[in-house]
Amino acid sequence: MNAQNKIMKMKRFLAGAFCLAALSLLLSVAMFAQDAPEALRPPKGSQVALVVFEDLQCPQCGRVAPLLVQASKTYKIPLVQHDFPLPMHNWSFDAAVMARYFDTRSKDIGNEFRDNVFAHQSEITPQNLRGFEEKFAADHKIGLPFVVDPDGKLAAAVRADKEVGVGLHIDHTPTIYIVSNKRSGSPYVEVKDTNQLYVMIDAMKKE
Repeated sequence: MNAQNKIMKMKRFLAGAFCLAALSLLLSVAMFAQDAPEALRPPKGSQVALVVFEDLQCPQCGRVAPLLVQASKTYKIPLVQHDFPLPMHNWSFDAAVMARYFDTRSKDIGNEFRDNVFAHQSEITPQNLRGFEEKFAADHKIGLPFVVDPDGKLAAAVRADKEVGVGLHIDHTPTIYIVSNKRSGSPYVEVKDTNQLYVMIDAMKKE
């Protein structure tokens, strides 16, 4: 009888320990999921995405932009672009505001404008930026008002985007992440060597 009691007590102990371990695991997973900032999660419906914080006047952003676009197309994953204009650049903020204006026509046109800016960075100055924008608008048969952001909403959106980056302690451009909707392991990783971009995407998709 004593032996049976001991066995029953042991079973109850093990069952309780298992429940506690399972609860602890669930809590840790939930906490881990909360640790992934909203900006470092893929858009709804996507398992993996590329996220970049960029400055339209940043030469390295211009060099990396085509690689990110191609990776997005190759893997059929979203490329999420965030504005992070740096204070030492004298036309990047205005260009970001204009990109937001073209976004209001369509996101594809806005992204095409960004790509066009990156491709012609060395030719753009604060003095000819408006002419560059007007030509892009004319080529796409889009009317460009004299004041594109009369109520300041587009500029506010650019600043809000930068604040997101500041909250992530970003201090340089481009800052690139591969993000996933995983609830365990590493839900996002920063790409510090773009030569490893495809390898890192492969690894994220396999986890």
